Amino acid sequence: MENYKQFLVILSSAGVVGLIAIIFAIRWVLYYQGGLAWDGKAAEFNWHPLLHISGFIFLQGVAIIVYRLPWTWKYNKLIMKFVHATLNLVAFIFAVVATVAVFDFHNDANIPNMYSLHSWVGLAAVILYGLQLVLGVGLYLMPFTPVSWRAAFMPIHTYSGLFLFGSVIAAALMGITEKLIFSLKTNPAYKDLPPQAIFVNILGLLLVIFGALILWIATRQSWKRPSEQFLHSLHSDRGSEVGSKVGPSLSQLSDGVEGEEAFGEVRRRNNKFEDQVN
Repeated sequence: MENYKQFLVILSSAGVVGLIAIIFAIRWVLYYQGGLAWDGKAAEFNWHPLLHISGFIFLQGVAIIVYRLPWTWKYNKLIMKFVHATLNLVAFIFAVVATVAVFDFHNDANIPNMYSLHSWVGLAAVILYGLQLVLGVGLYLMPFTPVSWRAAFMPIHTYSGLFLFGSVIAAALMGITEKLIFSLKTNPAYKDLPPQAIFVNILGLLLVIFGALILWIATRQSWKRPSEQFLHSLHSDRGSEVGSKVGPSLSQLSDGVEGEEAFGEVRRRNNKFEDQVN
């Protein structure tokens, strides 16, 4: 992998920021918002931001970059597809439960549903995410799907995944701001910036930073998983004539500056191996 140390720094930063955001969300709902329950009351609503942040944002972010973890490159691409799909499925389940919690709370408290921009963007993201998951499984995990369909849909699948990830973070920012406005009307008001407001504003910044780091990792072409043909040639033809044409071994590719330069050269000399289907 090119710039391997930089990758590790950004990946570690994303993990730390994401976990801190989840801790902040737990602290917010337990300390400031009265805890968790499933009784149609305010404590049930608290599942909404917690599951949204921990599942729909954090797990989705992990699913987006799972292919780019170099220590997973030794595994077959099909295995990583299942890992990617499983993470997205769990994230979707979290999102559905979070959505049910907020509708249940609104109905019990006679609060109108679907009147805010947050609700519009959020529900649209959940529905489109489910559609993305179904299409992804159908196209990339079903063996009978034509290869041409997979190749044609891949740019759309990649773009829509990143777009939905950004939309989910935007919905979360709108939601936590809306919740603060409703929770902090007087004594103290949100505009007076009480401790809860500062705390949740920092949570929002953490979500933005996490999203930015995930998107940076996901959009670096040099950190993309090599094609299956290329990886197979490194494993099976090391030291052979084909291996000498393709380039250095995996151990060389991950060994310092020389490995980075060699890997860059390999990518330039082996674009024909790029896997556009998977």
